[in-house]
Amino acid sequence: MEPSVFPDDSRSPVELSEGRRKLRRFRFPVLFVSLFAVMLAVVGIDTLVAPLPLLALPIGLGLAAVGVLVYQRSSRFVEVRDSLPELAVEDRWSGLGRGTLLGFALFCAVVLVVLVFGGIDDLSWNSFPGFLGLIGMMSSVAVMEELLFRGVLFRILEERAGTVIALVVSSLLFGATHLVNVNATLWGALAIGLTGGAMLASAYTATRSLWFPIGLHFAWNFTHAGVFGIAVSGSNDVPNGLFRTTLSGPSVLTGGTFGPEASLVALLVCLVPTTILLRKASRAGRILPRPRRA
Repeated sequence: MEPSVFPDDSRSPVELSEGRRKLRRFRFPVLFVSLFAVMLAVVGIDTLVAPLPLLALPIGLGLAAVGVLVYQRSSRFVEVRDSLPELAVEDRWSGLGRGTLLGFALFCAVVLVVLVFGGIDDLSWNSFPGFLGLIGMMSSVAVMEELLFRGVLFRILEERAGTVIALVVSSLLFGATHLVNVNATLWGALAIGLTGGAMLASAYTATRSLWFPIGLHFAWNFTHAGVFGIAVSGSNDVPNGLFRTTLSGPSVLTGGTFGPEASLVALLVCLVPTTILLRKASRAGRILPRPRRA
């Protein structure tokens, strides 16, 4: 079934109470603040259970499921939608699977290029339990960030301003949120917006499903931290992943203190799928123009 670009508003505003009409009118701030609060709670819980990886795995997966449930319930109530095509059940496993494979391949490509140009000093075995725990933690992070930035911010802004403006604004805001990290830099935040933000928004635009960008986001972060043990997005904490990777060399290659996501390598690697996905979206007629004012 082809997912719809626009929300399913089966009930006309006339049939709604005055309170529901007002709530629906302010759907963006209500949903954004609600999901942002849930995301902060999820990050807090993940931080608490991080030292216990075998507990972090089930709790992280559970938090991811709770995040989806909160989005479904709040979006149906606030936006008065009977269906949520962006979270269609029939797209779930295929979208998650394709996104996961792509995210894993992309970050492995980044590491391979850094290795070829001498940016890796050491790669050693680290922790299998830590590897398992990061599956749960990265699952909950990916789900909450995609629900917030692509499910609420990008989707609603796109309806009001068109795909191009929504992609630019959501990508810049996505990058800006990473400025709070300990080793954050202005270039690092911009790079996250240009790589992760734009790529994930294009993944949603091409499929009109959140499952694909969720899988892509999860695999990119998990391969980064859970497999190679590299600090994510300027974080000061070195993840207890399957391997421990020590990077050295110019920041254009390694990303410096921010990590590989701020490197030219990541920017070029992510540019390829972003371009392909946007081209696919354009051919399928999924690039929405800016609505004309009456």
